[in-house]
Amino acid sequence: MQEQPEPPFTPGLTARVELTVTDADTAQAVGSGDVPVLGTPRVLALAEAATVAATATRMPSGSTTVGVRVELEHRAATPVGRTVAAHAELVKVDGKRLVFDVTVIDGPTVAAQGRVERALVDRQRFVERALGPS
Repeated sequence: MQEQPEPPFTPGLTARVELTVTDADTAQAVGSGDVPVLGTPRVLALAEAATVAATATRMPSGSTTVGVRVELEHRAATPVGRTVAAHAELVKVDGKRLVFDVTVIDGPTVAAQGRVERALVDRQRFVERALGPS
C-alpha cells in the first residue's frame, strides 16, 4: 500500500497582516468614492494579503494561489493614520479550492468581514495562459 502525501493545506492555517492607512489608501485616491477614509479596494487587498500569507510557508514548489471569489462587508470607516489588521483563517479545503474567513479590525472595531476563495494553480501554466500566444 502506497502512502499518500500529506496535503499542503489544512483548515486552521492563519495569518495576520497590518496596514497603516495613508492618503494613498483612501477611497478618494483609489477611485472608489470621494471620502478621505480607507477605501474598500484597499480593505479587500489587505484581506487577500492575509490569505496569501496564511499559505506562504506551505506552498508547493512551482505553485501559487489566485483569488476566484470574494464576499466582503465593509462595516466601518477608518481614517488616515490608523492601523488596521487583517486576519485570515483557512476554513475549508476542497481539492484545489481554499476558502478563508477574513476579518479586518480597527482597534476594537470590526471594520470588515467576509470570505475569500482562492485556487491552487501551477504558476508557470497560469501565467502562460494569461499572457496567451506571443
